[in-house]
Amino acid sequence: MVEEELRLLLQSYPNVELVDWAQDGEEAVSKVAKLQPTVVVMDVNLPKMDGIAATREIKTKYPNIVVIGLTVSTEDYVLYAMLKAGASEVLRKENVVNDLYRTIQGAVASAHPIVILEENQTTENTSPRTAGTTSSGTVDTVPPAETKANLDPQ
Repeated sequence: MVEEELRLLLQSYPNVELVDWAQDGEEAVSKVAKLQPTVVVMDVNLPKMDGIAATREIKTKYPNIVVIGLTVSTEDYVLYAMLKAGASEVLRKENVVNDLYRTIQGAVASAHPIVILEENQTTENTSPRTAGTTSSGTVDTVPPAETKANLDPQ
């Protein structure tokens, strides 16, 4: 998959905003520091600093940022090294068209659970409920802080 195809694919996803692009690992680390994105899609094979080293540096400095690795390699050691560096998942480039959006949504939902507070008119006991993304890909919103959590999972 070439760079322009990947850009178009990412821009076609609902609720995904492509905020920037890096040409090498050093530039990726620098831009992550500046932009603090939720997700980084990282190619393993980058010039100057490879994607494995860049992922390791990003995850060390910004552990809440989700990194998804991309590779053309079929070697297990490449996948293992990327996961060991901190990637949430590594996709082979041949599977990107079918799997990238699902992978982004799943990784974000796993790494950033959301507490949903709802008004509860039947009981005074409170307990937060966690939720990720819905099947439509949208994220539930949090009402004002003065509402109480609903104990009934819906």
